[in-house]
Amino acid sequence: MEKAVDARVSGAQRTKVDWMYYLIRAGVIFSIACLFLPGLNPARISGMISSKLSLFTVGVSYSSLVSQFGRAFRKEWLTYQDVQILYASALVIIVGVVANGANGCMSLGNTRMRKLGTKIGMAGSVVELVGMAGIYAAYLRVCETSNPDKIEPMFPTAYWILLVVFVLVLVLNIAQTGILSRYPSEDKYHMETKFSLFLMLLPFIVLCILFSYLPLWGWRYAFFDYKAGQALSWDKFVGFKWFTQLFKNAATVRDVINVMKNTLAMSGLGIITSWLPMAFAIFLSEMKSSKFRRFVQTCTTIPNFISWVLVYAIAVCIFSTDGFISSIMVNLGIWDSGKNLLMNNSHTWLQMWGWGTWKGIGWSAIIYIAAISGIDQQLYESARVDGAGRFQRMWHITVPGLMPTFFVLLLMSIANILTNGMDQYLVFENAVNSNSVMVLDLYVYKLGIQDGSIPLSTVIGMLKSIISVILLFGANGFSKLVRGESII
Repeated sequence: MEKAVDARVSGAQRTKVDWMYYLIRAGVIFSIACLFLPGLNPARISGMISSKLSLFTVGVSYSSLVSQFGRAFRKEWLTYQDVQILYASALVIIVGVVANGANGCMSLGNTRMRKLGTKIGMAGSVVELVGMAGIYAAYLRVCETSNPDKIEPMFPTAYWILLVVFVLVLVLNIAQTGILSRYPSEDKYHMETKFSLFLMLLPFIVLCILFSYLPLWGWRYAFFDYKAGQALSWDKFVGFKWFTQLFKNAATVRDVINVMKNTLAMSGLGIITSWLPMAFAIFLSEMKSSKFRRFVQTCTTIPNFISWVLVYAIAVCIFSTDGFISSIMVNLGIWDSGKNLLMNNSHTWLQMWGWGTWKGIGWSAIIYIAAISGIDQQLYESARVDGAGRFQRMWHITVPGLMPTFFVLLLMSIANILTNGMDQYLVFENAVNSNSVMVLDLYVYKLGIQDGSIPLSTVIGMLKSIISVILLFGANGFSKLVRGESII
C-alpha cells in the first residue's frame, strides 16, 4: 500500500515537472522571438534608436547601435560609455537566452541531464536579469542627458513583458531544482532517439521558418499603396487594386507575357536536359582510373562555387571584342576586327542554358553518384557472369536504379519551373539581349527595386508562389497516378 501511494505521489510530481518544463520551453521560445522582433526590443530606450533594430542586432552589432547616436556624440549629449552599457546589457541578455535555450533542449533528456540543464537555466535567468538591470541603468543615464528633447528617452513596454518572462522562468527553474533533487540520477546522460533527432532537425526547421515562411509576411504590401520608406497604414489600403492592375494595364500585360515566355523556355530547356547530370554521373562512375575520375569530378564541381559575376568575367575574357575568340579570328584573318559575341540577341536562351549547365552539371551529378554507390554490386556481378557488356549493365542496372532519384528531382524541377534565379540573367543582361533574357525573378527585382513598384512586384511574386505550389501538387499527383509513387 505504501509503495502504491509513493508511486502515485511520484507520478503526480513528474506530471508537475513536465508542466513546468512546458512553461519553461514556452518562455524560452518567447525570449528567442523577442531577440529578433524589433517591436519587442526592450533596449529601445531612446527615440534615436531605430524602430527596425532588434535586441539581437543591438547586442551583436556595436557599429549599428553607435551609428544611431552620431549626432548625439558630436553634440556631446551622450558619451560612448552610455551606449556601451546598453550594448553590453543586450549582449548579456543574448547569452542568458542561449543558456535557457540549452536548458529547454536538455529538458528532453533523462533526470541527470535535466538536473544539469536546470542549473544552466538558472544561471541563464540570472544573467538575463543582470542584462535587464543594465538596460534600466542605461535608460537612467539617457534621462540625465543635457538635451533630453533631442535624445527622446523612452521606456518600451516590451521591457516589462520580457522582465516578467525572465522572472517566471527563473522561478520555475528554482522550483524544478527542488523537485528534481528528490530523484536519483542515472549514471550517464541520455536522451531518447526521437528527441535527439528532433533537436538535430530543429536548426533546419528554424531556418526554413525564417527564410521561407517569415518572408510571407511581406505579402501584405500587395494590398497597400506603398512606396519605399513609407510606413504602412490603413488609409493606404487598396484591397485588390494591384491584382486588377496587373491585368488591366496593356503594357504590363505585354511585359508579363514576354517574361513568362522567357521563363518557361529556359526552364523547359532545363527540364528537357535534366537527364544530363544523371548521364554524366553514370559515365563518371564507369571510369577505371580513380585519379582521372576524381580530377574530372573536381574540375566539373568547382564552377558551382564560382559566383555569376566571376562567370561573366570569364565570358568577357573569351567572347568580348578583345577576348580570346576575337583575337584568334583576327589573327587568322577571318575577321577584320574583333566582335563582342556577348552583345547579340541570337540564341540567347541556348546561351543561358549552356552557361547554367556548365556551372551546375558537376554539382548536380553528386546526388546521382551517391545513388549509384547504393546500388547492390551483386547485380553487376550477376550481369557480368551472364555475359552483359558495360553498356548493357549501365542501361539495365544503373539507369533503373537511378530512376527514382531522377523522378524526384524532375518533380522538384517542374514545381520550380517559374524560378530561374536572378544572378545569372542580371550579369549577362545588356541593352541588346534584355528582351530575351528577362525572366520572372529578374523582372520582379527590376520592378520592385529599380522602378519602385513594390506592391505590383509583390503581387507577381505571390502569383508565382501559388502557381509553383499548384504545379508541385499537380506533378506529384501525376506521378502517383502513372508511377504509383509520391514524394509528398
